[in-house]
Amino acid sequence: MIVADTLIQGILLGGLYALFATGLSLIFGVMRLVNLAHGDLMVVAAFAILIGVEALGLPIIVAAVLGGIAMFAFGYLLQSFLLNRTLGKDILPPLLVTFGLSIILQNGMLEAFSADTRRLPFGALGDASIALGGGLAVGVVPLLTFASAVLVIVFLNWLFYRTETGRAFRATSDNPEIAQLMGIDNSRIFSLAMALSLVVVAIAGLYLGARATFDPLIGPSRLIFAFEAVIIGGLGSFWGTLAGGIILGLAQSIGAQISPEWQTLSGHVVFLLVLLVRPRGLFPRAFD
Repeated sequence: MIVADTLIQGILLGGLYALFATGLSLIFGVMRLVNLAHGDLMVVAAFAILIGVEALGLPIIVAAVLGGIAMFAFGYLLQSFLLNRTLGKDILPPLLVTFGLSIILQNGMLEAFSADTRRLPFGALGDASIALGGGLAVGVVPLLTFASAVLVIVFLNWLFYRTETGRAFRATSDNPEIAQLMGIDNSRIFSLAMALSLVVVAIAGLYLGARATFDPLIGPSRLIFAFEAVIIGGLGSFWGTLAGGIILGLAQSIGAQISPEWQTLSGHVVFLLVLLVRPRGLFPRAFD
């Protein structure tokens, strides 16, 4: 039973890491941009939802929807007016700008919310569980997290491979100069990609705040988990990102059974082993 419970909890934790990583994978796949503020934006989304619940008295689902809309708009504007100006053959400018953005967001949240830890109120749902028999049970929120990760990836795969917008994403990713010659507005496509990424970030922020406490300074550690899930799964593959999240979650869950100190370390060890064996990840795929 302990083995079964460890595996189940690891897989469900992997769903959360997949949500952390999917937005990062999306913008890297489309515009080759590494967003060092990705983890901090998840925390911003969690605080935005918290404001909707506590300050405005909204149901958490309504607050999450409004938070997703706000993050979509913020992502579009951020890419349009700031990050598009940094894109080019040199990868250093966007790295420096997103690093600076990370510092600004952390300090801004510290000023606004202090360093106190918070948690999103899910009410009775937060403590609800489903019995599997044999003394095993799974929480409803972890199940919802995993289901949301799968639905997000199904939607993104449909968008990328079944729609005109997706074809524009893939064309811009493959060769932005030729895409521009074919009439595609690269700047608008990049802005839309960032906006979609931040909607996924808002979903990740919802479950981040529901499953654990958060504070303004936890963004960088969540960014590391997102990077590891993306690289383990393989750059350019949404399903690979889900697989990478599950592998990372399983490694941490098994490590926690060995010793509490091994929970995070075991995930890093698996990440390094995958890099040694498959430097491009387990399931690399370009957006083609």
